[in-house]
Amino acid sequence: MKNPLHPLLLSLLFLVNVVSAQSFKPKQLREATIEQLHSAMQSGKLTAAQLVQLYLDRIEAYDKQGPFLNTIIMVNPKAMAEASRLDSLYKVTGKFVGPLHGIPVIVKDNYNTFDMPTTNGTLAMKKNIPPKDAFVIQRIREAGAIIIAKSNLAEFATSGNVSVSSILPGYSRNPYDTKRTTAGSSGGTAAAVAADFGTIGLGTDTGSSIRGHRRTRVWLVLDPRWAL
Repeated sequence: MKNPLHPLLLSLLFLVNVVSAQSFKPKQLREATIEQLHSAMQSGKLTAAQLVQLYLDRIEAYDKQGPFLNTIIMVNPKAMAEASRLDSLYKVTGKFVGPLHGIPVIVKDNYNTFDMPTTNGTLAMKKNIPPKDAFVIQRIREAGAIIIAKSNLAEFATSGNVSVSSILPGYSRNPYDTKRTTAGSSGGTAAAVAADFGTIGLGTDTGSSIRGHRRTRVWLVLDPRWAL
């Protein structure tokens, strides 16, 4: 005789698994660290695809509407596909491909990316697609990172005071106080990470293009020297 409770138990187990996979809440995204996100992935509470969608939702809600932070030049249209690919690999192997597995990264738009335009913040380079990735981009991709978006900057990274380009057009705004500067020229990346549009971000520094953000958003900045 078949147990009438058996189908019910299976249904309950299915619901528990679904709830578990969705138990990472949007509010947990606030200033989440790589370690915290990887722990959530390993415990089955979060996938790379879910993480990318959470960040995309924030970009949609706050970058070109609401507070109009204006930090993003272009969202990567392939970000979700890359996240799904990494999820599939993790499901099969049970291992991360690298230390940045599934981590969405904001990339200042003067880093060459072979699959997205690199504009340097200027309208003249709107359709410029480099033949290959910059070395840093190549390395973070190998480590499992997902480029979620290219960020605003001062044109050709020429200003340490503000981040404003001709391609958006417009100034990036400080998410902590939209009347205050983002600093430049990496202000798009700094403001995007502060607004939780990505877990971490890449900037570049000639003068104060990275260092200025420590004043305006209490940013943690890693600034390697040429000697290293």
